[in-house]
Amino acid sequence: MRKKIILDTDPGIDDAMAILFAQAHPDIDLVGITTVYGNATIENGTRNALYLKEKFSFSCDVAKGTDKPIQRPPVGATVVVHGETGFGDLHSSEPEHASADPRPAYQYIIDTVKANPGEITLVTVGPLTNIALVLDAAPEITSLVKEVVVMGGAFGMNGHRGNVTPYAEANIHDDPHAADKVFTADWPVVIVGLDVTEESFFSADYIDGLKAEGGKVGEFIWDVSRYYLRFYANKLGLEGCHVHDPSAIAYVIKPELFTLREGPIRVVTDGPAEGLTLQKFDGRRHQMDDWAEMPDQKVGVAVNDKELLALYRDSIISYGKQVG
Repeated sequence: MRKKIILDTDPGIDDAMAILFAQAHPDIDLVGITTVYGNATIENGTRNALYLKEKFSFSCDVAKGTDKPIQRPPVGATVVVHGETGFGDLHSSEPEHASADPRPAYQYIIDTVKANPGEITLVTVGPLTNIALVLDAAPEITSLVKEVVVMGGAFGMNGHRGNVTPYAEANIHDDPHAADKVFTADWPVVIVGLDVTEESFFSADYIDGLKAEGGKVGEFIWDVSRYYLRFYANKLGLEGCHVHDPSAIAYVIKPELFTLREGPIRVVTDGPAEGLTLQKFDGRRHQMDDWAEMPDQKVGVAVNDKELLALYRDSIISYGKQVG
């Protein structure tokens, strides 16, 4: 049976890579895309999602989400990484036919999950604000969602810590209060953070191969990645990019690619460590322990990167042939 997902995203160059991956793989039923601020403004990100829907004839819904965190001041779009409108050198046109669902993203998620109890996996690859709003509006939703898969956070495994501060990953740093609410809710969460996403790498040659063999899908990924790869080359000295958002989709398709660690998770919500994610996994008892009563969640600590890269490549090339 195909796995039904709602993809909550801030499109975003690697978000586009993840969206196309979800649409491409036959095991995924992409029910809806919900947008959130982050890599781009909410207006640009929603237009980018609708642009992809129209360009590649997606059947999924698109619902526009919130434009700011639940508590902290907004940090603004990540222009240095994703460009002025989110798609680097490309500027998506206004869609001619595709339009957003009239409901705000959080309400769309609530209604869709309640219509499909136990079947929907929420995959989040941006700030977690929409998901926190879902919990506020309908706390009973935790018993109806199949799983929550989050690209976000960094736990110090494999030498990986923060990417926007020394210890905070961007999605969590954008709204740490929302992240703490989502991670401590009583539903199953899997976090695919920098600990594993920075263990996989799309080389420039790999992306060239997608362009050569992936039809107009591969060509789009190549085009949209030019700005992103310049950032990686100029700022990080790398000829390629880490596999951030697509790794969350890879987990849904083939969870055995990842090694997971269990334990409750908290997020630092202010001060110099704002956005730091911390998992208690040793079972020790402490006199004061704000982790002890929280549900165990799962964190990715290792990944089979070769199989992940092959899975992505095969999916995009096959989809490119279908799209023509």
